[in-house]
Amino acid sequence: MLDGVSLDQLRTFLAAADEGSFSAAARRLRRTQSAVSEAIATLEAQLAVTLFDRSARYPRLTREGTVLLADARGIVAGVDGMKARARGISGGLEAELAAVIDVFFPISVIAEVARDFRDQFPATPLRLYVEALGGTVQPLIEGRASFSLVVSLPTLPAGLVAERVTSVDFVMVASADHPLAAHAGPIPREELARHVQLVLTDRTSHSQGREFGVMSPSTWRLADLFAKHAFLISGLGWGGMPLHAVAKDIAEGRLVRLTIEDAPLEGLKLPMSAVYRSAAPPGPAGRWMIDRMKRCPSEGRSVALIEPTLGVV
Repeated sequence: MLDGVSLDQLRTFLAAADEGSFSAAARRLRRTQSAVSEAIATLEAQLAVTLFDRSARYPRLTREGTVLLADARGIVAGVDGMKARARGISGGLEAELAAVIDVFFPISVIAEVARDFRDQFPATPLRLYVEALGGTVQPLIEGRASFSLVVSLPTLPAGLVAERVTSVDFVMVASADHPLAAHAGPIPREELARHVQLVLTDRTSHSQGREFGVMSPSTWRLADLFAKHAFLISGLGWGGMPLHAVAKDIAEGRLVRLTIEDAPLEGLKLPMSAVYRSAAPPGPAGRWMIDRMKRCPSEGRSVALIEPTLGVV
């Protein structure tokens, strides 16, 4: 009998519970009161449960009815969501948007964009990977993502194209008690080479054999940005970090910005690009997100630290 429960019966059950009477539910559903009463009675027979106590002037949910009401809401909401998603897919909208975000990009900005995305595409699930260097393009190559937001790489794998989006400020830092922090004036490269450089490492083979910004023969390689941040604070080496991730540490004296000889005094601006497969460009939801991120200002402000991997200074 349970297989005979219909979506229409569940909607009638919800209307009766929400409106507080069968007559009000009938007006909401534009049916006769007898049709509503019959639908509820049939549902109760199929479930073998009394949903409403009819002993008073107005029907009241029984304890069992209250429990099953939550289930009914979940079923109806799920079906409505499936229908909305199907309408979007039939119109070319992605069934799910999967994107890769470079670890250097501020997660607070992504959260802001995601909030707008939820309002714009309420029926489209969002899946985000946070990676770096080769890790940002691997999901694209494997077909697991629509696009990636990537710090510029020297070369892109074949079949991928890049579209400039924004930039992120990048600075060299060391702990306040590190020997380099006391150096007067711009620091020569030979002086940097005397100290351990903390370097984030690529978990994939896409940057194998290539180094980006490594200035010391003595390196400690770490698998994520949180670890590098902790090691810098502990004075275990020097290295580069996105400014937004260390601005508070600099302001409060835990870290010191290093001025490198022949390097820009204000630090570097790392270009960020949206990368996607030329044969499978982003659909409407992905295109919207890329365009929305282009409206985000270039980052130099202090925001929360983000996670995972890298292979650059």
